[in-house]
Amino acid sequence: MGSHDDFNPQKPHVVCVPYPAQGHINPMLKVAKLLHAKGFHVTFVNTVYNHNRLLRSRGPNALDGLPSFQFEAIPDGLPETDVDATQDIPALCESTMKNCLAPFKELLRQINARDDVPPVSCIVSDGCMSFTLDAAEELGIPEVLFWTPSACATMAYLHFYLFIEKGLSPFIDESYLTKEYLDTVIDWIPSMKNLKLKDIPSFIRTTNPDDIMLKFVIRETERSKRASAIILNTFDLEHDIIQSMQSILPPVYSVGPLHLLANREIQESSETGKMGSNLWKEEVECLAWLDTKAPNSVVYVNFGSITVMSAKQLEEFAWGLAGSGKEFLWVIRPDLVAGEEAVVSPEFLTETADRRMLASWCPQEKVLAHPSVGGFLTHNGWNSMLESLSGGVPMVCWPFFADQQTNCKFCCDEWEVGMEIGGDVRREEIEKVIRELMDGEKGKKMRDKAEEWRRLAEEATEHEHGSSVVNFETVVKVLLGQGSGD
Repeated sequence: MGSHDDFNPQKPHVVCVPYPAQGHINPMLKVAKLLHAKGFHVTFVNTVYNHNRLLRSRGPNALDGLPSFQFEAIPDGLPETDVDATQDIPALCESTMKNCLAPFKELLRQINARDDVPPVSCIVSDGCMSFTLDAAEELGIPEVLFWTPSACATMAYLHFYLFIEKGLSPFIDESYLTKEYLDTVIDWIPSMKNLKLKDIPSFIRTTNPDDIMLKFVIRETERSKRASAIILNTFDLEHDIIQSMQSILPPVYSVGPLHLLANREIQESSETGKMGSNLWKEEVECLAWLDTKAPNSVVYVNFGSITVMSAKQLEEFAWGLAGSGKEFLWVIRPDLVAGEEAVVSPEFLTETADRRMLASWCPQEKVLAHPSVGGFLTHNGWNSMLESLSGGVPMVCWPFFADQQTNCKFCCDEWEVGMEIGGDVRREEIEKVIRELMDGEKGKKMRDKAEEWRRLAEEATEHEHGSSVVNFETVVKVLLGQGSGD
């Protein structure tokens, strides 16, 4: 029998289905590893496109998995391409919604026909991949949905239907994209105060009545009500919002920050510890460089996996960083500039030679936990923000799209750990804000506040009575069918 000595047909078997973008795959892989550590057999389902990207970035054997943790792939229904960039989001949403159910059901059928793995007993799926609910219901097994944005952004998505009912979206025409209209007060989302239209996830800003993203968000949030439970990668930071979600959704559990939970349960040197999910090659030299720097002296700059900017914006960021006089570690993805290779000027490289490191991708979680990093210039993606809060690192915010506007609002006004910069990037402003972040009075206040949230994040995940540890146990019971999730 060899490798199947531990095969037990009674073992629970979870199928994990992330939405096919980097910021969704990473947290889902953490959930999968945590379930594996709790004794589940795991099948992790990427799209063929991302499966192939992972093999290219991590090596041809990266997805061989273990007997009890296997990787599978289903087509996303889009035309094939092998460019290393995130696919067009609206096209991807429309395609997964229409095309993925049939191949997914076929994959489940094939798994259940095998005699060397236990039958599929539950599903954990991204909240944006709700076609999986149809398959779970057909098999009569529990399904937990994982909404990977923050609770505040998810709460806003859950109320998108009201923006349409109230005639606030779609916008009548482009002229409504003005500051005045975007300053419209939104005071009818429970537990969310002092909001304006500009703080709502950006998909609301469309003039097209048939907008794909608007329809997609409304459909997916409505379908969420059919899940056995909902999990969110957050902690007591968003306690009030999670409370008010309970009345509109199946039971909602905060199980974050997932990277802290995973670090507690899984040894980095273990079989699953070594499995990574980055779609770009990581450059680990970043960490050695940081080791040579003083505490809180380095600005870390990374706009995540999807943000694109103009060559002009890139240049303004570059000269703002140069002018600040600070040391910085800047992650510049090859596809960061729209339609061209991201290139900074030779003059900039010469001027900052002795105080910068540029990388195309790096192990961000470790970077933000590094004592030398004193500030983070970010696009406000939720994983990035959680990693920053968990490292006690304050932020300069430049939100790009989707939930990032909402995260930015809460980061700056409610949690008091960030300062926003205007969309029209100017080097003078960037220089000024970075100096304030690293040396100023406001920067110091934000650092203290970030430190408070760091302690709370740790409390939620460090010991067996931590809220996220307890909630994860409850979710395991739901997946085992031992509780309705109440």
